[in-house]
Amino acid sequence: MVCFITVLLIIYIIWDANYFLRCVFTFGYAYLFQKKRKITETTTIYGLCTTQDVDIFIRHMNNARYVRELDFARFHFYGLTGIYSLIKKMGGGAVQGASSVRYRRTIPIFNPYKITTELIWWDEKAIYLQQKFITFDGFVRAIAMSKQNITKVNVMDVMKKFDVKRPDQPEELKIWLDAIEISSKKLRKDE
Repeated sequence: MVCFITVLLIIYIIWDANYFLRCVFTFGYAYLFQKKRKITETTTIYGLCTTQDVDIFIRHMNNARYVRELDFARFHFYGLTGIYSLIKKMGGGAVQGASSVRYRRTIPIFNPYKITTELIWWDEKAIYLQQKFITFDGFVRAIAMSKQNITKVNVMDVMKKFDVKRPDQPEELKIWLDAIEISSKKLRKDE
């Protein structure tokens, strides 16, 4: 019994079990128990800045935790809208291609917040999400854009299943994608 507990403890420490458990819980709860949402609707999850989230000064959320929390909000979006299940059914997958976070004001320790996730655009290879950290005073503390690369399927074919019209590409997304392309060309040239 002691050996079993020791092995579990080692696995828990080495594999960051909290992350994996929360991913499964977040996606599963959204998928199984919450009202499904249209792909064009905004989804929301709630969080609390705890002692595990703070920076070295123990005053506010660490920058790395924002990105981690965005993962959970994205999994929640996937579960509520059914997009990930459809992509898997079509033989594809999803992987984070790029992200950009703009921090506006810190989230203090023990402060509750919500993260909203919205699909803002898509092309043949990726979907683009905008996510916001909002505290209960209504202030947007951070805003993020992410590119979710969809593998082995054409995103246009996926979106046809949802019967939605692609919106105009937001200006800030276009500029961000141009910057990514410039960086990619530079890296390809260096190789």
